[in-house]
Amino acid sequence: MSRWRPHDQARLAVLVDADNAHAKHVDALVVEIAKHGTASVRRAYGDWTTNQLRPRMDSLLHHCVKPVQQFSCTSAPSAGSA
Repeated sequence: MSRWRPHDQARLAVLVDADNAHAKHVDALVVEIAKHGTASVRRAYGDWTTNQLRPRMDSLLHHCVKPVQQFSCTSAPSAGSA
């Protein structure tokens, strides 16, 4: 097991609620995260079967964000909120 040293970059997990986050913020999010460390895990959770999220897929894939299917099991506005 290696020990963390102050000069090492932090390894960060980026978990996005895609039902509530707009794709236009992805570029700024990636830039801000890079200031604090390396995003070693990038995932966006949402109901990708809806027409609302499909257009966001290209922007997320451009930044290597893995879409994770979260089916809407409630009548709430977002599956990630259930």
